[in-house]
Amino acid sequence: MFTENEILETIDMLDNRHLDVRTVTASLSLLDCIDPSAKKCAEKVYDKIVRVCARLVPVCESLSARYGVKIVNKRIAVTPVSVIGAASGGFTELAHALDRAGKALGVDFVGGYSALVQKGATDAENAFLDTIPQALTETDIVCSSVNVASSKCGINLDAVGKLGKLIKELAYNTRNNNSFGCGKLVVFCNAVDDNPFMAGAFAGLSEGECAINVGVSGPGVVEYEINKHPDYDITQICELIKRTAFKITRLGALIGGEAAKELGLAPGIIDLSLAPTPAVGDSVARILESVGLSSVGACGTTACLALLNDAVKKGGVMAANRVGGLSGAFIPVSEDAGMIEAARSGKLSIEKLEAMTAVCSVGLDMIAVPGDTSASVISGMIADECAIGMINNKTTAVRVIPVYGKTVGEEVDFGGLFGTAPIMRVNPGSPDKFIGRGGIIPPPVHSYKN
Repeated sequence: MFTENEILETIDMLDNRHLDVRTVTASLSLLDCIDPSAKKCAEKVYDKIVRVCARLVPVCESLSARYGVKIVNKRIAVTPVSVIGAASGGFTELAHALDRAGKALGVDFVGGYSALVQKGATDAENAFLDTIPQALTETDIVCSSVNVASSKCGINLDAVGKLGKLIKELAYNTRNNNSFGCGKLVVFCNAVDDNPFMAGAFAGLSEGECAINVGVSGPGVVEYEINKHPDYDITQICELIKRTAFKITRLGALIGGEAAKELGLAPGIIDLSLAPTPAVGDSVARILESVGLSSVGACGTTACLALLNDAVKKGGVMAANRVGGLSGAFIPVSEDAGMIEAARSGKLSIEKLEAMTAVCSVGLDMIAVPGDTSASVISGMIADECAIGMINNKTTAVRVIPVYGKTVGEEVDFGGLFGTAPIMRVNPGSPDKFIGRGGIIPPPVHSYKN
């Protein structure tokens, strides 16, 4: 039972502190759609998505109205297309089928134009990777991800080198839209099977037929609670964040359970992540500053982010039956008002962001860099993030946008939740020879636990 004070507190969070359900994502297996005919495979994919997920948006809208909870995005994640299309080779046909199906249902994004190549790539997977720039250029709501490393397998440097070139190609293809095609592609180490957040969502091969996964978010709530207690020490701050994360997650568990029940689908996971938006009062950076930093990026930022991430996990895990996804704190530069301001003023660098990714969810996310940044430098950024993830046995990722025709000191506006990105300086040193060597960086010795 909820007390009267808890109900009033939750209403205030929803109305004034930007508490929301960031996404309800249906993860759907398409393994039964495999067909040697590219046309038939695409038809099966379209038909299954439209049939199984037909009521996803109406149910979410009904729950939003019933409970007064904003559900920001409705999404679908599918089995990696590199698997579904391997028999036919019709990968771009499948991208268009995903795009059409998502639009027919009114969802915001469809994820799963993906491949898992951390240990090596088959001929079909290499052919798939080559189609990513075309597929993301020709579709609107399809998102792509590639897992190139893991703590068990090491880092596939061949794939890392290839992705740098593909990101450059995609940036050029979408140059008339601030190279935003790159915002729909994320490169992972230790990708998880049940992530509800784009661009990295896909239905892992360990997943069932279809499940409802929910991502909750409330940076503004956490910031507000910390600001109410200026005299708390760090131990008390950690406890406060834990209690607040519990309340935030409980809302997501309610919506996820109700959505799954009404759709007749399996309940999936609750992702506890604090996902920011460009709106004032909805920033992870501002939480860190409320703890005591003059600006995100200052010395102490990594420590503050570590305590935030840990407290969110500890509090949220008690509020849901099954926690998963990425669960923690996201730091996408263009999507966080505080991050944007710090990057614009030079107080936040890519090097500092890389250090922060060792203790938070995901990695270098929604970072705009000069359009003339070389493919090998982008691959070097990916390799560095993969090394952090591999050694620390955590998920890391890179979603970097080399904005064609732009340079340091300029800005780009991606619009909506994707925000505004200052073009950030990239270290001018070259990793050409390192990336060009190719091969596999072996996994660390502590990965051998069997």
